[in-house]
Amino acid sequence: MVPPSEKAPGDIGAPNHDVLLQDPEAIKAHETTTQAVDTTASSSDEPPYSVFTKWQKRWINMNSSFAAMFSTLSSYIYYPALTSVSQDLGVSLSLINLTVTSYLIVAGIAPAFLGDMADQSGRRPIYMLMFVLMISANIGIALQHSFPALLVLRMLQSAGSSPMISAGYGVIADITAVNERGGFVGILLLMTDIAPSLGPVIGGAITNELGWRWIFWFLVILTGTHFIILVLFMPETQRNIVGDGSGKVTGIYWSFFTLFQNRETKANRPEIKRPKRRYPNPLSCLPILRHKESFLTILIYAITYSVKMTLQTALGAQSVEIYKLNYLTSGLVYLPSGVSGGIASYFTGRYLDWNYKRTASKLSGYGRDSPQFPIERTRLKGIFVLITISSLGTLGYGLALMTKAHISVMLIMQFLTGGSTASTFTMTSTLLTDLNLDRSATAHAASNIVRCLMAGGAIGIMDPLINAIGFGWCFAIYAAVALLEIPVVVYLYKMGDRRAQQPESS
Repeated sequence: MVPPSEKAPGDIGAPNHDVLLQDPEAIKAHETTTQAVDTTASSSDEPPYSVFTKWQKRWINMNSSFAAMFSTLSSYIYYPALTSVSQDLGVSLSLINLTVTSYLIVAGIAPAFLGDMADQSGRRPIYMLMFVLMISANIGIALQHSFPALLVLRMLQSAGSSPMISAGYGVIADITAVNERGGFVGILLLMTDIAPSLGPVIGGAITNELGWRWIFWFLVILTGTHFIILVLFMPETQRNIVGDGSGKVTGIYWSFFTLFQNRETKANRPEIKRPKRRYPNPLSCLPILRHKESFLTILIYAITYSVKMTLQTALGAQSVEIYKLNYLTSGLVYLPSGVSGGIASYFTGRYLDWNYKRTASKLSGYGRDSPQFPIERTRLKGIFVLITISSLGTLGYGLALMTKAHISVMLIMQFLTGGSTASTFTMTSTLLTDLNLDRSATAHAASNIVRCLMAGGAIGIMDPLINAIGFGWCFAIYAAVALLEIPVVVYLYKMGDRRAQQPESS
């Protein structure tokens, strides 16, 4: 079990993790209840989950989501320049590929360390640290002239950029109640899904016109500008520091955002008793995997991510080898997946909010904070269709490469898998946040470790599989692995159904 903490009023996901599922028959039985639950506000005797207004929440979410984009952008923008970097530094392409591998290794570890720090010390100090690491690394990469320096600086770049996503999830958990969280997660994933498609296009264009070093000067300009905005106008949201957002802040926690909060909030800022700090432990996220619901949710996410990464990794190289595209044009083949992923993330987030309100209305007899609320079924409704589409798209992609079908076939498969996997990410990420409100950044850091390890293994065996059995059978195996998510979801549902039969404690 994840260590419990105090539950936020009116929020079924916070942070008691023994959220029980309700059998569908029980849902049906409560459809006739006449008194509907207000899913947008707490009852009159309960304070709101957050004092931030709707537009203030959107501003905060857009800031953290744009920052999260740098995690995927810093990785994907580099891919079209690998050959150019190899030639400029006078080393083999296989050595340059080590800078990609090292980046992924650090990406699996750094979020666990900085995520734990963010959950203890607040969001603003960790955001500042991450941006300083990222900007410094980008400047260093643009100026260096040796492979060892490139290798070390890419790892430093990953240390700064990769925790941005888990930090974004932490911010969402800080400011949103469960009934509105899906839309905010959708925006976060919209930004992170745009980067894998736009990154290779931008990287290819810059390399072609200005040289590969300007990729990192571009990142310096982009990250530096957003860093200034974040320092000046991003409020502290960590609930251990500011509570519902009304707590007093000074020093590094203060920003000009405070000036835009209403007078009542500023006049009644309480002193928040902060927990004792401890030394950050990058392995502190792993106990979350002992919580069954969290582990199963992470497993679904990790399988989906691993299969998608095999498609993305093979895409650029096979576009050049099979379809004879140049490096600039090969970056464009990432667009269908990115466009469909971005659209799917946004609308899935809206769907999750709508479905939550719909389910809460049917279960008005229980109330939003009842352990009988079927949070897993509510968040994952429709996921079986998404898993099937993703699996068929993966199989079709392999067959398209094996038969050397027209490039449009391969791009259609990318479009299908991009949208279906993005929707799956939104559903599972929202559920994981619901289950770990008090340690959301740490929970997503645990998810990051699992998915990076699984994706690394899937990518590592991809080339040997292709050489041994060909594209068709290789991706048929990955498609079958994707279908394994279905029994995982079924088990997650049944486990909750068994607990739902237990009497609710008074």
